[in-house]
Amino acid sequence: MKFLVDAHLPRRLALAINSAGHDAVHTLDLPDGNRTTDKQINTISEEEQRVVITKDADFVSSFVLSGQPYKLLLISTGNITNAKLEALVLPNLTTIAEVLEAYSFVELNQTSLIFHV
Repeated sequence: MKFLVDAHLPRRLALAINSAGHDAVHTLDLPDGNRTTDKQINTISEEEQRVVITKDADFVSSFVLSGQPYKLLLISTGNITNAKLEALVLPNLTTIAEVLEAYSFVELNQTSLIFHV
């Protein structure tokens, strides 16, 4: 599965996702880096069929109103360390990828994975 990790999340998350066998890029890897606009992220997501991983609620609004990005993984953990974020995402990555085959909007918090219809 292909992912695009938003600027609100650490680049090392994208690297860890790549190490787990998926294709992930971070906004820092894009030509405009962390200045890449949400509109540009949505376009890249659609064109490359990448799941946007973000903490930014603006992507939820965009998804609900216009169906963009292609797919969305919202991280709603509040502020946690990068190590805790990785410890939450990586063991669940296979399940997350499986769920994203059937659902377009998934939310991960500190205790559960929520599928939005």
